[in-house]
Amino acid sequence: MRTEVAIIGGGPSGLLLSQRLMQAGIGTVVLERQSRDHVLSRIRAGVLEWGTVEVLRAAGAGDRMDREGQIHDGCWLSSEGERFRIDFRAACGRSVMVYGQTEITRDLYAAQDAAGAVIVHRATDVALHDLDTDRPRVTWTEDGQPRELTCDYVAGCDGFHGVSRQAIPAAARTEYERVYPFGWLGILARTRPAADELIYAAHARGFALSSMRNPRLSRHYIQVPLSDGPEDWPDAAFWDELRRRLPAEVAAGLEIGPSIEKSVAPLRSFVCTPMQWGRLFLCGDAAHIVPPTGAKGLNLAVGDVVYLSEALIARYRSGDAGRLAGYSDRALARVWRAMRFSWSLTMLMHRFPDHDAWERRMQDAGLDDLQRSDAVRRVFAEAYTGLPF
Repeated sequence: MRTEVAIIGGGPSGLLLSQRLMQAGIGTVVLERQSRDHVLSRIRAGVLEWGTVEVLRAAGAGDRMDREGQIHDGCWLSSEGERFRIDFRAACGRSVMVYGQTEITRDLYAAQDAAGAVIVHRATDVALHDLDTDRPRVTWTEDGQPRELTCDYVAGCDGFHGVSRQAIPAAARTEYERVYPFGWLGILARTRPAADELIYAAHARGFALSSMRNPRLSRHYIQVPLSDGPEDWPDAAFWDELRRRLPAEVAAGLEIGPSIEKSVAPLRSFVCTPMQWGRLFLCGDAAHIVPPTGAKGLNLAVGDVVYLSEALIARYRSGDAGRLAGYSDRALARVWRAMRFSWSLTMLMHRFPDHDAWERRMQDAGLDDLQRSDAVRRVFAEAYTGLPF
């Protein structure tokens, strides 16, 4: 089997990369370890930077997003029950779109199916070979039979635990990591959202976030110790704790109901450099992980896809390999800026076990700056709505 670009991973970054390359007439094969139903069962974030919105539209995967997505012109921050709003439009002239990542993946599958894409599901034992030659290979097992694909380039879009990053020799990569001493317990419920925009709440008992997927589907989170699991938090206990951490007027009107999904996500900041080796290029979680606090994970992956697809298109259309050679540096410049925003917001809003009165006062001062300073709000709004590609 032969193609031009082998894509490892059939999540949103892999599907979007395939879609953009196929629009340019470049052949792809996508290998995904799980079934399509499993991929579509994953519950992920749903705040899209405006650049991501425009990329999905250009890829032919934005029609349903435009019909069903919710445009938000700001968000709420609160501390110990007092809340204030960051007006994105006033601060930087941009907005965000709230639209679930599962729905994005569904839309990208539909676009790929319409384009006649080759997507191999349940591809197990995937291995990458000869990446430092001009004829890389990918092998895998499908329906119990060994398969092999030769290609010009390999795109690793298979997430933090995938095989792609590990295919870069340890001596050729550097990994930076910060693991946070808590997780987010999240639930999905068929309830009315707590407010018309997201609420990020700092509280002495820990952080909380009230988000949404649509007008009748809410996503809520509370900060919990890493030792806690979903089984430690019956629905009633979760709702009681969420109400304690939200502003009183929001808590009073909070609609509750049975959870339809509940999970605990640990928080980490992670970057692998470089994001390329030989004919292998990493995209998304395969190269970097951000805390969910700033809603940057999917949006950073889209930025990677934009840079890599532009570089590959230039290579095939004009023979110019310069953009491919510079892919990692270009992507990492954006990654580190977004990483800093997510880290700083995580540090600002959460309670850390080793924080003393000094750190807590610094958090209070940071929130005060956001409430009072137009300049500080502008920096926040620019980062939240999306750094330029």
